[in-house]
Amino acid sequence: MPAETTSHRYRVPVLVLIVFMPFAGGFFLSYLFRSVNAIIAPQLAADLGLDPADLGFLTSVYFMTFAACQLPLGVALDRFGPRRVQASLLMLAALGAFIFAIGADFQAVAMGRALIGIGVCGGLMASFKAITLWFPARAWPVVNGCFLTMGGLGAMTATMPMEIILGYFGWREVFALLAGMTVIAGGLIFISVPERTDRPPAAPLSEQIKGYLFIFRDRRFWSIVPFSILAMSANFSIQGLWAGPWLRDVAGLDRDGVAQGLFVLSAAMVVGSTLNGILAVWLARWGVPLLTVMVGLLGCFLTAQSLIVFQVAPESLLPWIGFGFFANGTVLCFALLNRIFPLAYSGRVSTAINVLGFGMAFLWQFGIGSIIDLWPSTVDGYAAESYIYAFGAVMAAQLLALVWFWISWRD
Repeated sequence: MPAETTSHRYRVPVLVLIVFMPFAGGFFLSYLFRSVNAIIAPQLAADLGLDPADLGFLTSVYFMTFAACQLPLGVALDRFGPRRVQASLLMLAALGAFIFAIGADFQAVAMGRALIGIGVCGGLMASFKAITLWFPARAWPVVNGCFLTMGGLGAMTATMPMEIILGYFGWREVFALLAGMTVIAGGLIFISVPERTDRPPAAPLSEQIKGYLFIFRDRRFWSIVPFSILAMSANFSIQGLWAGPWLRDVAGLDRDGVAQGLFVLSAAMVVGSTLNGILAVWLARWGVPLLTVMVGLLGCFLTAQSLIVFQVAPESLLPWIGFGFFANGTVLCFALLNRIFPLAYSGRVSTAINVLGFGMAFLWQFGIGSIIDLWPSTVDGYAAESYIYAFGAVMAAQLLALVWFWISWRD
């Protein structure tokens, strides 16, 4: 395990104010961008004439460009630091939001969505890098969990509050407003976040790129990461888009009911993200390894998914509460793997995980739409039966990855 970060002149309350909160603002917006299509999907489909596969692709292109930028992002974070990288990227996200707002056809809004994905690709990774630079290693699970809570608040804002806003403004005006907020968030990071002057100088670029080979050749990485990224991508793809149509087509909720259901789901994710990190630290004091906690949380997440897949009590929101509460349990793999690898690799370790997670989220979000499209659409939405197979495929992949973990970690 690497040594904890070196001492600095800032106390933790000050770090929360000048490091945690500015990055949290950018992460809040990244989750809002990620989740907002779940609530504006009917307007998008109607205004642009989209079928389920088109809607899935339009939403998931965010994940495609997000994933494509992760490996270069890791090098940039370890070379230039999170402050400059994240502030610059958010300006690009603002441009993408503006293009999305004024786009007249599918191609234009897809381009805007793609730029948003690039611009917010550092929302979590730059923040985790800043946390590893400024906060002690023993606090990483809790700080990371609290940070994920800010993303959950962004997802919550994309539900009932967004539905209320859409009663006064169209989705184009909403994205124009988000563009302005993103510019402000990037400016705050650039102005308020300090630089660590005691960091060792960055290695040559060629050596930094080789660092990825060191990470990707590690057997421990490939034992842990598959079940982690499949659980994370299940959350991203379902919570970010398909939970809303499920609540409409399977649970039979109206627009207000769907918004309320998504709000409850996001609220559960907010609470779970914080408590899961606190639980991991508390159990560590009793000798329970972080990896054991991750596997246990994944088991709970799979249980909630099974109730949703097989449509047990579809009118109840309890399975969705469980889905949200345990959805980010395997995100603890960031803290775990950053302990396994040297601190200088932290940006690349996190982005190595992220490129796989968001790449899979792109495949799932588009793939779910393609599976649903195999069934004839109903008058009001999509066939309820189609969700069994679409969501079932996502859950089955996680079960296979968990079996792989048991086999490979034992070996």
